Amino acid sequence: MNIGTYFILAAIGGYLLGSIPFGLVLTKICGLGDIRKIGSGNIGATNVLRTGRKDLALLTVILDASKAGIAALIAQAYAPEGFCSILGFISTVPVVSGLIAGVMGVIGHNFPVWLKFKGGKGVASGFGFIVATQAQLGLIALGVWLITAFTTRYSSLSAILACLSVPVFAFFLSDPVHAIFYSAIALLVLIRHHANIVRLYKGTESKISFKKK
Repeated sequence: MNIGTYFILAAIGGYLLGSIPFGLVLTKICGLGDIRKIGSGNIGATNVLRTGRKDLALLTVILDASKAGIAALIAQAYAPEGFCSILGFISTVPVVSGLIAGVMGVIGHNFPVWLKFKGGKGVASGFGFIVATQAQLGLIALGVWLITAFTTRYSSLSAILACLSVPVFAFFLSDPVHAIFYSAIALLVLIRHHANIVRLYKGTESKISFKKK
């Protein structure tokens, strides 16, 4: 199998794995109906939480965060040895294979073929992908999210800034190839949060409540 063919298989496999709508599957299995008909209509953990099932929301986060990362690790583990060039930067075939599968896993979560390409926003799946491929950058992103969340109480802004910070830190702490693929994730998250960005600009975005009810 040549390298190009393997890259294509890694992309397809990553996309299909990322397309699994765990939030929708879990809520239907538990008899909570179609999660797309409540709250924001999203299939992610935040909307699952609106059903009142904190356990399902937590499980959704774990599964959504895992699938793109698992796709990346599988693709990297079975990739042939060798080197390749990405936009003029040299990297190994296993590394690039993992990055391709991971990015496609996040894209699959955002645009799942099973749900007419209407999925989540890719924050959890993107975070899992980053942790699986560069754990230290995942911790940095988590730090940015926590600092922003506690200072502004905007979950959307926290997610956006965390994702945007990763390619910047990757360029200095890792390598340009990782930074390129992480930039794709950051751009995707930015696009998927366009409505939140508008609400942030207008001052109508809802805030996180840290008060116990």
